[in-house]
Amino acid sequence: MIRTYKYGEITKEEIFARTESTINVEEIVADIIKNVRADKDEALLRYSEKFDGVRLSAIEVTEEEIDEAVASVDAKFIEILKRASESIYAFHSRQVRNSFLINDKDGVIIGQKIIPIEKVGLYVPGGTAAYPSSVLMNCIPAKIAGCPEIVMVTPPSKEGKVNPHILAAARVAGVNRVFKVGGAQAIAALAYGTQTVPQVDKIVGPGNAFVAEAKKQVFGKVSIDMIAGPSEILVIADATCNPKYVAADLLSQAEHDRMASAVLVTDSEKLAYDVAEELERQLPLLERVDIATTSINNNGKIIITGSIDEAVEVANSIAPEHLEICVDEPFMYLDKIKNAGSVFMGKYCPEALGDYMAGPNHTLPTSGTARFSSPLSVDDFIKKTQFSYFTEDALEKVCRDVEYFANKEGLGAHAKSAVIRFDEE
Repeated sequence: MIRTYKYGEITKEEIFARTESTINVEEIVADIIKNVRADKDEALLRYSEKFDGVRLSAIEVTEEEIDEAVASVDAKFIEILKRASESIYAFHSRQVRNSFLINDKDGVIIGQKIIPIEKVGLYVPGGTAAYPSSVLMNCIPAKIAGCPEIVMVTPPSKEGKVNPHILAAARVAGVNRVFKVGGAQAIAALAYGTQTVPQVDKIVGPGNAFVAEAKKQVFGKVSIDMIAGPSEILVIADATCNPKYVAADLLSQAEHDRMASAVLVTDSEKLAYDVAEELERQLPLLERVDIATTSINNNGKIIITGSIDEAVEVANSIAPEHLEICVDEPFMYLDKIKNAGSVFMGKYCPEALGDYMAGPNHTLPTSGTARFSSPLSVDDFIKKTQFSYFTEDALEKVCRDVEYFANKEGLGAHAKSAVIRFDEE
């Protein structure tokens, strides 16, 4: 049963609070990373047998396997993948940055170069559900950025195969190579390289607690996109909303995993209780009923506020991953939203639309990190290099300023490097 609170009866820390796991994830992951660094492919094969229950004869997916997988997928799904890709391309193409050059002072040229990251690794989950949508969302911004090498890792089935829908998405998105490896061991392989899996410069993509911890531990050796926590949704809804729609939207995230959080914030007490009843009606009808029920019972909440403006305050205070504004005039509130991963506006824009077809990225900051971080974008797949050029005359005009500044910081060698070119001594 979902719990209901009046505004002020629950703290922002409690709204998306979850029961902490008793498993020592940090130590387990550290051991896995150490073994992969030492034994490379051999360790990956051992872990595939241990965790995935399969003895692999090869780690890399062949082109023939991809061809076979794509051929086995129904043509309608391929067309939907292509339409989704078009929307994702259209949105992310607007994010492209350009290099710039400034030469408005005599003898001085300064600027910035935009350079794509050379090698990118995509992690695609394959546990309680397979997500071909994640392939598109992670690969397409990298392609737009111009990354020359994009590789993908994903767990194999007990038959030693990769989900054909994931491989179809990889073909449509333009992934260069695919490897049958998942979990923390996949992150370690991407970070340090093995005989088969290439070392990359950046790792992106969501995963379970072990994947998230592995990304945290290899950060610094490689770049990562973010440390993604369990899924979360906050729905702001008023009395005019259909409780069936609101309940369905909450369950769209609750079915992800048992740790997912679904929260309704409303100024209507009637809607609050109608949604609670509707959740009880819809839950038994779900295929993933056990997962969604655990999520709703443990982490689901309804908060009743005095107004929609108060509901916005709640949203800003906890910075949800997904935020729905289910009111007739949602744009009245958009400028008031300061902290959210992705915002879904109006009564006919469910979060699931953003997972697949809308175009904006669905790899989003979780656990309140939308206060300071952003959705995955083309920016995540580029690096910036700056440059400066001064002629002799231009340097002479500022060299005494450099000398003075450097001496104030106690860095005499800095000072001397600027003036030595002009001191006769």
